[in-house]
Amino acid sequence: MSGHKTEPPSDRGLSSNGDQARAEIDARALLGERREVTIIHAGERYRLRVTANNKLILTK
Repeated sequence: MSGHKTEPPSDRGLSSNGDQARAEIDARALLGERREVTIIHAGERYRLRVTANNKLILTK
């Protein structure tokens, strides 16, 4: 078993905007101090990273 601990999603960084289909999540809630994270969606892996110009890029 790997040393990585998977934690359940939290509401930290979420803000209500009155739209049930959409939520705002502060990127820091996903990234923390990291520059890159892997997001798994529908069994596929995506890479979310912060560029040198402080922009976000999501790639499959």
